[in-house]
Amino acid sequence: MLSRVAESVYWMSRYLERAENTARFLDVNWRLMLDSPAPEQEQWQPLVMVSGDQRAFFKAYDEASRENVVHFLTFDANNPNSIISCLMNARENARCIREIIPTEMWEITNTFYHDMAQASRRPNDVADNPFDFCTNVKSRGLLLSGVSADAMAHDEVWDFFRMGKLLERADKTSRILDVKYFTLLPKDAEVGSTLDYVQWTALLKAASGLQAYRRREGRIYPIAIVKFLMLDHEFPRAVLYCLAEAQDRLHAITGNRIGHFGNPAEKQLGLLCSELSYLAVEDIFSRGLHEFTDSLQVRMNNVDNAVYETFFATYPAIDAGLEQ
Repeated sequence: MLSRVAESVYWMSRYLERAENTARFLDVNWRLMLDSPAPEQEQWQPLVMVSGDQRAFFKAYDEASRENVVHFLTFDANNPNSIISCLMNARENARCIREIIPTEMWEITNTFYHDMAQASRRPNDVADNPFDFCTNVKSRGLLLSGVSADAMAHDEVWDFFRMGKLLERADKTSRILDVKYFTLLPKDAEVGSTLDYVQWTALLKAASGLQAYRRREGRIYPIAIVKFLMLDHEFPRAVLYCLAEAQDRLHAITGNRIGHFGNPAEKQLGLLCSELSYLAVEDIFSRGLHEFTDSLQVRMNNVDNAVYETFFATYPAIDAGLEQ
């Protein structure tokens, strides 16, 4: 398989997943505003922090108002992580590999981008009520997931597609956990309050995990939610689930057995999965949830870099003196 093709498939998947996750954050924040008391109704800056783009945001905008944040995350072409930018990049990658992916995937991705470009001509409508827009983005993302699962041959192309999606999803789940804990709750006295309950519920909705969590745990407990979204082995948006599945796809590509490594990506991802598998949620809180998620995001960035070095760089780093 050509490195160019693998890279296009991988990034097409990541950009589509990134666009869908951004829509999830916007949708849940909008719902949270409707359910929260008046002083908390304009909590928009945390959404910028989810993407890690707060520095770029404040270079372009004076304040984190609803209009500015929604535009930055949806239609700002200068923001590489906005929904429109992600879809443009996903479409371009899909165009480069039209002969590789199913025709349905190209058609849906192409139509998806053009529909969002049309919506960008009415930015005030989306800022006033993001619900319909976000629902559309999420529905298209789920449609593409279904088409990829049922129409793609489960070969190397599928493995790169799945690996990109899962690594992106793990990163975004960790970020929404970090932002909730670090910024959304304004006062320590409100821990355990109705507002705290509403926000943790909104966080589960952002990950489409509220019903699954309710069946598993019942009542809303912050420590149980963190365990569910970080360390669960069965929920498809939990960090550990995503990383373990990405590891399976990685080893399917290389042919190496799990527990062995022949390249930097296998080493970095294997170490991370192993450590998370034997971690208790109490260990996370003893370190501090913000500190833990911040460190986790750095390590997932290292995995991303290792995937690039292994498969997409001009001179892949496979067997680069790792096993001695």
